[in-house]
Amino acid sequence: MSERHLIAKHALTVWVGQLAVMAFGVTDTVVAGRYAESALAALSVGSAIYISVFVTLMGVLQATLPLFSELHGAGKPRDVGRLLRQSIYIWLATSLIGMALLMNSSLALEWTQVPPELRGVIEDYLHILAWAVPPALWFRLYANLNQALGRPKAVTWVQVVGLACKIPLSVLFTFGAAGYAGWGLIGCAYATLVVNLLMAVFSILALIKGDYRELHLWRRFEAPHLGRLFEMLRLGLPNAASITVEVTSYTLMALLIARLGSQSAASHQITSNLGALLYMVPLSVSIATSARVSYWIGAARPELARAAIRHGFTWLLLTTLISGLVLALGRDVIARLYIQDEAVARQASDLLAWLVWYQTVDALQVLCFFVLRCYRVTLLPMLVYATFLWGIGLSGGFWLAYVGGWGIEALMGPQAFWISSSLALTIVSALLGTLLWQVIRRERD
Repeated sequence: MSERHLIAKHALTVWVGQLAVMAFGVTDTVVAGRYAESALAALSVGSAIYISVFVTLMGVLQATLPLFSELHGAGKPRDVGRLLRQSIYIWLATSLIGMALLMNSSLALEWTQVPPELRGVIEDYLHILAWAVPPALWFRLYANLNQALGRPKAVTWVQVVGLACKIPLSVLFTFGAAGYAGWGLIGCAYATLVVNLLMAVFSILALIKGDYRELHLWRRFEAPHLGRLFEMLRLGLPNAASITVEVTSYTLMALLIARLGSQSAASHQITSNLGALLYMVPLSVSIATSARVSYWIGAARPELARAAIRHGFTWLLLTTLISGLVLALGRDVIARLYIQDEAVARQASDLLAWLVWYQTVDALQVLCFFVLRCYRVTLLPMLVYATFLWGIGLSGGFWLAYVGGWGIEALMGPQAFWISSSLALTIVSALLGTLLWQVIRRERD
């Protein structure tokens, strides 16, 4: 199979799994919304806190993907096994940090001025999800290993089966059945906990029973190797910081738009939801491409690493062009599929026009970011993210929406934030693309 087809197959498999994971959140949203309006309101806050904590910690572990791939490409399977055992120390540390943060969420709820009547159920929801952090992070480690080994199906099947379990469990635990009283929103949290535990158990059994013998995974557990741990953290911490900046800029944009009223908030929710769905495609391409790039770097074949980058960008541009055309031509129809209210649908359609620009540059920057990580370049991208996503994306959006000046009137609409965020991502993609070009030239010379 050619490198181009290998990347495409890998990306498609990852994409299916990512959609399944996204459907976890969609399931809880639908279930909580049908249970009670207050449950949906509590879920919106609780899930935002959980995602912010989990994604940040996941970013630390995500650094193991290029390291696994590099060792695999170098033909060092036993070193892959040793790295997995060493990464368990990082997994334990991130799990404890995540549990502590979610168990002590009251300060965050007070700071964000969440209504007192919602705080109790949100804290209970987060306390349960705190126990879901270790198995969820463990599965991320398992996913990194298999994606690095070119076995994405081993991950996707578990995610799809997990979704098949998540849907009935969320309904059962929330509403109850056959005389059994449900737990309301807490039921969604228990369903997430059970599913994450099942996925973690399945991944451990797969490592025991599957064809991983060449890795010698079940050798004596070594003491912490400071050099290896430092290498993982040197990649993982800036990676986590970059992801945190990106996630918080997206979350804070929603909070700032909420001040403009329910119509603006609703149209923004439609746009951001569709944007998140579209993002799964470039994310999948980036994961698949980076796995191959790191593999060829480890194999000391830099020319094949560069070829993998070219193939990755080819698939990225093709898929982005298709999604952009569909979005541009069908935005009116898409908006009305989400909502019947004419005013909200019209405003959402206008925002979807800006989303064409946004998702194009977002796709470019995420692939650059993943490939740069293969070459151990993580600190500069983090600084670029913080400077432009917060400095221009959020601050510029607030200025354009509420303040204005220099002959520009305040727009008083959500489009201000999408314009400024698209501009910020354009600069980010240009800078990361330039940085990637320089790194590739340096490696070639």
